[in-house]
Amino acid sequence: MSKTVEMLKKYKPYNEQEKADLQMIFEAEKKFGNILVRDNLFCHLTSSAFIMNQDHTKVLCCYHNIYKSWCWIGGHADGDDDMLYVAQKETREETSLKNFKVVSKMPIAVDAFPVLSHVRRGKYVPAHVHFNITFLFEANEKENVHILEEENSNVGWLTFEELIEKSTEPHMIPAYKKVVERIRKNKIQNRG
Repeated sequence: MSKTVEMLKKYKPYNEQEKADLQMIFEAEKKFGNILVRDNLFCHLTSSAFIMNQDHTKVLCCYHNIYKSWCWIGGHADGDDDMLYVAQKETREETSLKNFKVVSKMPIAVDAFPVLSHVRRGKYVPAHVHFNITFLFEANEKENVHILEEENSNVGWLTFEELIEKSTEPHMIPAYKKVVERIRKNKIQNRG
């Protein structure tokens, strides 16, 4: 996990929550070893894409089948130590979006999210923690997008306010608000 650890060591936490969550990631990696894979039942890494339109007024979201909520695009590292690549891969898979640009190679957010137990593809998944790293992308909202049936049942552009209103996951709302605040304050670090 050296690439991810090195990136996170360079990341400047936005607030106290991120400082604490970064510390959790570093401690989990020391305690559990490989947190890049789902075999770690306690915690593992995920990566998300906050995909803005060109006017920076909307975000491309999906309606997630498991969580029954509108949310940003993302998924598990599944052994990959390049979180930016994971966010790009998930964007292509979950939306079929082909033309998007990376706004910053550094994350825009780092969070620890609780995941309730659930059934995925017929298999029970116990409660655990997702250590999520979010990257900021930009795309043309006129480009065609499509659902990935096994993951989501809708994909569409929502205003930042609509994402917050339509999210049925209370623990995600502060994360969305934080990213929107960073965009609006234009405090995106290390562009390019």
